[in-house]
Amino acid sequence: MTGRPTLRQAPGRDAGGMEATSHTQGSGPVARTARAAAGRPPVTPAAAIQVAGLRKRFGHLAAVQDVSFTAAYGQITGFLGPNGAGKTTTLRMLLGLIRPDAGTATIGGTPYPDLASPARTVGAVLDAVAHPGRCGQDHLRVLAAAAGIPEQRAGQLLARVGLQHAARQRAGGYSLGMRQRLSLAAALLGDPAVLILDEPANGLDPQGIRWLRDLLRCLAAEGRAVLISSHILAEVAQIADNVVIIHHGRTIAQAPLPDLLATRPGASLEDIYLELTPEGEPS
Repeated sequence: MTGRPTLRQAPGRDAGGMEATSHTQGSGPVARTARAAAGRPPVTPAAAIQVAGLRKRFGHLAAVQDVSFTAAYGQITGFLGPNGAGKTTTLRMLLGLIRPDAGTATIGGTPYPDLASPARTVGAVLDAVAHPGRCGQDHLRVLAAAAGIPEQRAGQLLARVGLQHAARQRAGGYSLGMRQRLSLAAALLGDPAVLILDEPANGLDPQGIRWLRDLLRCLAAEGRAVLISSHILAEVAQIADNVVIIHHGRTIAQAPLPDLLATRPGASLEDIYLELTPEGEPS
């Protein structure tokens, strides 16, 4: 293929600092500094997320062959790849749900199974699930009790995600977008410094997507690391500071978004993504 962009590796940074190389407002990235809010969650000197040489096979299927990347505090990192590229398997290994065949994955320098307080360190949304017979408020209260978190946090987060009106409604009656909001509230229960979100915009209407965009920017500005896997490339282009692209189970690019776009002046993130992932798996 002609004209494929040549990417340079993202330059080294102090992953524990609050400097973000770029932010997005409107349709393009602009430079900004993420100023941590008072009372933000504590961070460590290590990278917020560090994945090195992850590999995983399921029988004859090599789901993940060689994935490596980092994500920094105070930044939003887009995690991109075609269906079947290994994104969800990588996230599950990062969260200790699947044991890798090789490689390492750490959060704040520690593997997930070794975290002293997982809910207070990392929040994740992999699936928008809740007991259908339990109301949203009780769903969060049960999770809070299991993690040793005060139950009043449930009400605070229902308000933050815009579900206070449905707090006593059974989750079985929630729309997909409402379940996504409830899952985000659950991920934030422990006030974690790291968030890992798999397709968080799934089921959201345009107003909901704008709300999510503003929420993620706010969370990053508070000093949190936000790793977001998404197929909505135009949305990633509006909010991501850095982009990681994997294909056929391998990392093929990691760069600050402005640097990635600079490889093809005038091209969109979608244009570059499609060049880097030719003949992608059917979506």
